[in-house]
Amino acid sequence: MTSTRLIHTVGVGAIEWLYAHRDGFRLEPDVDPEIGFLERFKPVGELAVICKVLFREGVAGSRQADLARKLLDHAWREVLDGGRMLVRGQRTEPTSPIPFEVYVPFKELGYQQPELEGLVRLNHRLTSWAAGEVLPVRRLGLSAFERRFGLPPSLPEDEAARRTWLARTPEPWTVGTHTAYDITHTVFHLTDWGENPGGLPPAIADHLALWLPAWLDDWLDLERWDLLGELLVVDACLPRPTLDERAWVGFAAAQQPDGAMPALGPMPEGDPEDVFDIVYHPTLVAAFASVLATSRALSQLSAGAPA
Repeated sequence: MTSTRLIHTVGVGAIEWLYAHRDGFRLEPDVDPEIGFLERFKPVGELAVICKVLFREGVAGSRQADLARKLLDHAWREVLDGGRMLVRGQRTEPTSPIPFEVYVPFKELGYQQPELEGLVRLNHRLTSWAAGEVLPVRRLGLSAFERRFGLPPSLPEDEAARRTWLARTPEPWTVGTHTAYDITHTVFHLTDWGENPGGLPPAIADHLALWLPAWLDDWLDLERWDLLGELLVVDACLPRPTLDERAWVGFAAAQQPDGAMPALGPMPEGDPEDVFDIVYHPTLVAAFASVLATSRALSQLSAGAPA
């Protein structure tokens, strides 16, 4: 099994980089309508989800936890203007679930925007809210967020899960980049981002346990660090995680000295804003994978397994 120190160090570096580049989490209110105002909310929502996992698992050091809290405060106050930008986004596109999805982890961490909550509850009653045509894994995620917010899911989660690609346990050699991300996010939603490994149906857990080692090898050899990181999270979400040593050593070696994690191959160069947009997601994933894997390694250690 991989060294717990190695796994933990990856997360420390990732949080350090994210905090140092916190101004990269920005909105573009005057963006071209063809691009969409709501697109820039995604990084902020992902940041909130990963910080929530960090606080929940309780394995971060004091500095790491302090930086995560400062990152959240910055995102809420400076980027989202205390949630008012989420209200603006919801009013701009009333049936879009994006402001709602971004808000849920903030709300769970103690931030509140009553006006947005009122809009969400109103719009949730519209047929258009549930009628939006999205990928099955996206519908599963929306049902999970609705449940966490206290709304009746537009589609029951068990039914939404059955419609996903992963639930059909398809041929493992047909997994491509797009379907691999569908796999990882199905696992994230079924386990509430690693909080409940028991949320994986046995058939899915067995399928993943059988084929995940091969997928980890494939994406490591291809130097697809973003996807490799997500698959390392999937491993940590399994009832019996492997904490694959080869994958973790390769993943850690790809991380830059300042904590940034490239998405594919070497670190990109160019305009700092453009580099941030490429690198923020794999760096967030590195923090996510590190926190969950560190927690699982410590659990195995306490149970008497070597770490």
